[in-house]
Amino acid sequence: MTDLHDHATIGETWATAVECHRDRPVIIIPASAGRSFHPDGLEITYAEANGAVERLIDAYANAGYGLGHRVSLLLDNRPEHLLHRLALNCLGVSCVPINPDYRPAEIAYLIDHSEPELILVLRSRAQQIADGLALAETRNKPHVQILEDVFAPPPPRTAPQSGSVTPATEAEILFTSGTTGRPKGCILSHGYEIASGAWYATRPGRAAVQDGAERIYNPLPLYHCNSGVVSFYGAVLTGGAQIQSERFHPERWWREIRQTKASIVHYLGVIVPMLLAQSPSELDRQHNVRFAFGAGCEPQLHAPFEARFGFPLLEGWGMTEMVRILIDSVEPRQIGTRAFGRAQPGVDVRVVDDHDQDVADGTPGEMVLRHSAESPRRGAFSGYLKNPEETEKSWRGGWFHTGDTVYRAPGGMLHFVDRKKNIIRRSGENIAAAEIEALLLTHPDVLQVAVMAVKDEVREEEVLACLVLKSVRGDHDKAEALFRFCHERLAYYKAPGWIWFTHALPTTGTQKIQKHTIFPGIADPRQASGMLDFRSLKKRT
Repeated sequence: MTDLHDHATIGETWATAVECHRDRPVIIIPASAGRSFHPDGLEITYAEANGAVERLIDAYANAGYGLGHRVSLLLDNRPEHLLHRLALNCLGVSCVPINPDYRPAEIAYLIDHSEPELILVLRSRAQQIADGLALAETRNKPHVQILEDVFAPPPPRTAPQSGSVTPATEAEILFTSGTTGRPKGCILSHGYEIASGAWYATRPGRAAVQDGAERIYNPLPLYHCNSGVVSFYGAVLTGGAQIQSERFHPERWWREIRQTKASIVHYLGVIVPMLLAQSPSELDRQHNVRFAFGAGCEPQLHAPFEARFGFPLLEGWGMTEMVRILIDSVEPRQIGTRAFGRAQPGVDVRVVDDHDQDVADGTPGEMVLRHSAESPRRGAFSGYLKNPEETEKSWRGGWFHTGDTVYRAPGGMLHFVDRKKNIIRRSGENIAAAEIEALLLTHPDVLQVAVMAVKDEVREEEVLACLVLKSVRGDHDKAEALFRFCHERLAYYKAPGWIWFTHALPTTGTQKIQKHTIFPGIADPRQASGMLDFRSLKKRT
């Protein structure tokens, strides 16, 4: 493979893969007795998938779809999502996946912002789209097509653009999760998506992907980059297969991995404690997994997980705007340190302060990236949809500003600290919410935790811990015990000044906790019912 593989279109790449790997599986659906589609499981070969893609290309082309059009997809984690996307991209149509967790107002915003010609939707979600369309403000509302056995899409309202598909052609609009505000539409080109897969498939050390051999279990949503772009095109470029579960569920994780003979798995940090919480079994090591790609494993859980299940958790970094994965995959790995790799050719890295000045090694700062001085934006997203100002702001000074706080150790290894927006500033001290969350998750009574900043009239900000417990009662005594658990293990100012118990925390489709929706309609979380104040106990010892 060449440097980034960004000279190719999705159609060209897919045609080459079909020619080389016709009889190998490309999409695998695990069996699930209670599922409405393919309950017995399914393996689709490259040739079979291509037959479906060609039929869809004919249907879309005959209806008038082509270069410059957009089509939204609300198809959950079904194989049809991948097949329709391949067909549409081959024609130069851009896809706009819809998060199935979206409420009507969020769907309306996506429709108004991206202006699709058509929405392809499962029958079970038709009302969800209807409710969103009812709130949409655009005059040219898109057609809605229910996914049926016989596919005949209505024609678009506008004619396609002239010209041909190139690597720079828009392939997808992926909306960011919106965990801190209104989602932004990231424009991803054909070259970007293929380059992302090529980068994934060529990582060194323990992350090496074997041609024609990998079965990649990725239960994450297809409407996000991890599963929908990175691992899928990594599989296509190497003749591998993507195992697409409906979603992550701890009770079926190992069953599906064994059943499908997965060799690579994908995880997020929230998955690790859920799997470790299961009772040890003689089946823990009865699998074919060689390694796992992921991010966010709590340091205290990293080594115990590897020791129990027998494969490495390779911690990496990536984001929709810049999916050239940095990963700690070369031995000796720095297990349990939040290390995620080093700068390398194709990914220049700096760590800077609020004035974009480099900070010393060991000092936390914002990670900024580029491809190189000659072509800083090569291999990155094409920009934010209808928001050139935000695009240029993110690229100020010729470097993409990730919003992630990291530090670089001597020798160049990068270590994750926290999202910049999740830094709590208390009495001049910067506190990483992730550090407190990691510690609380090691307590045997804690199932979920979200740590955030709340206002403090004296100290600028204070630490609030929102907790879901496993089976014990969340009362004042338990809160004080958890406070002391933190106070004994962290610098005094890091312990939660406020503690609040709840039955569940809101999450996105990728299991990221949506901190901004924990207290809907409450301007000051300190006023929430059940909030417990432990600030008087925060003393130096």
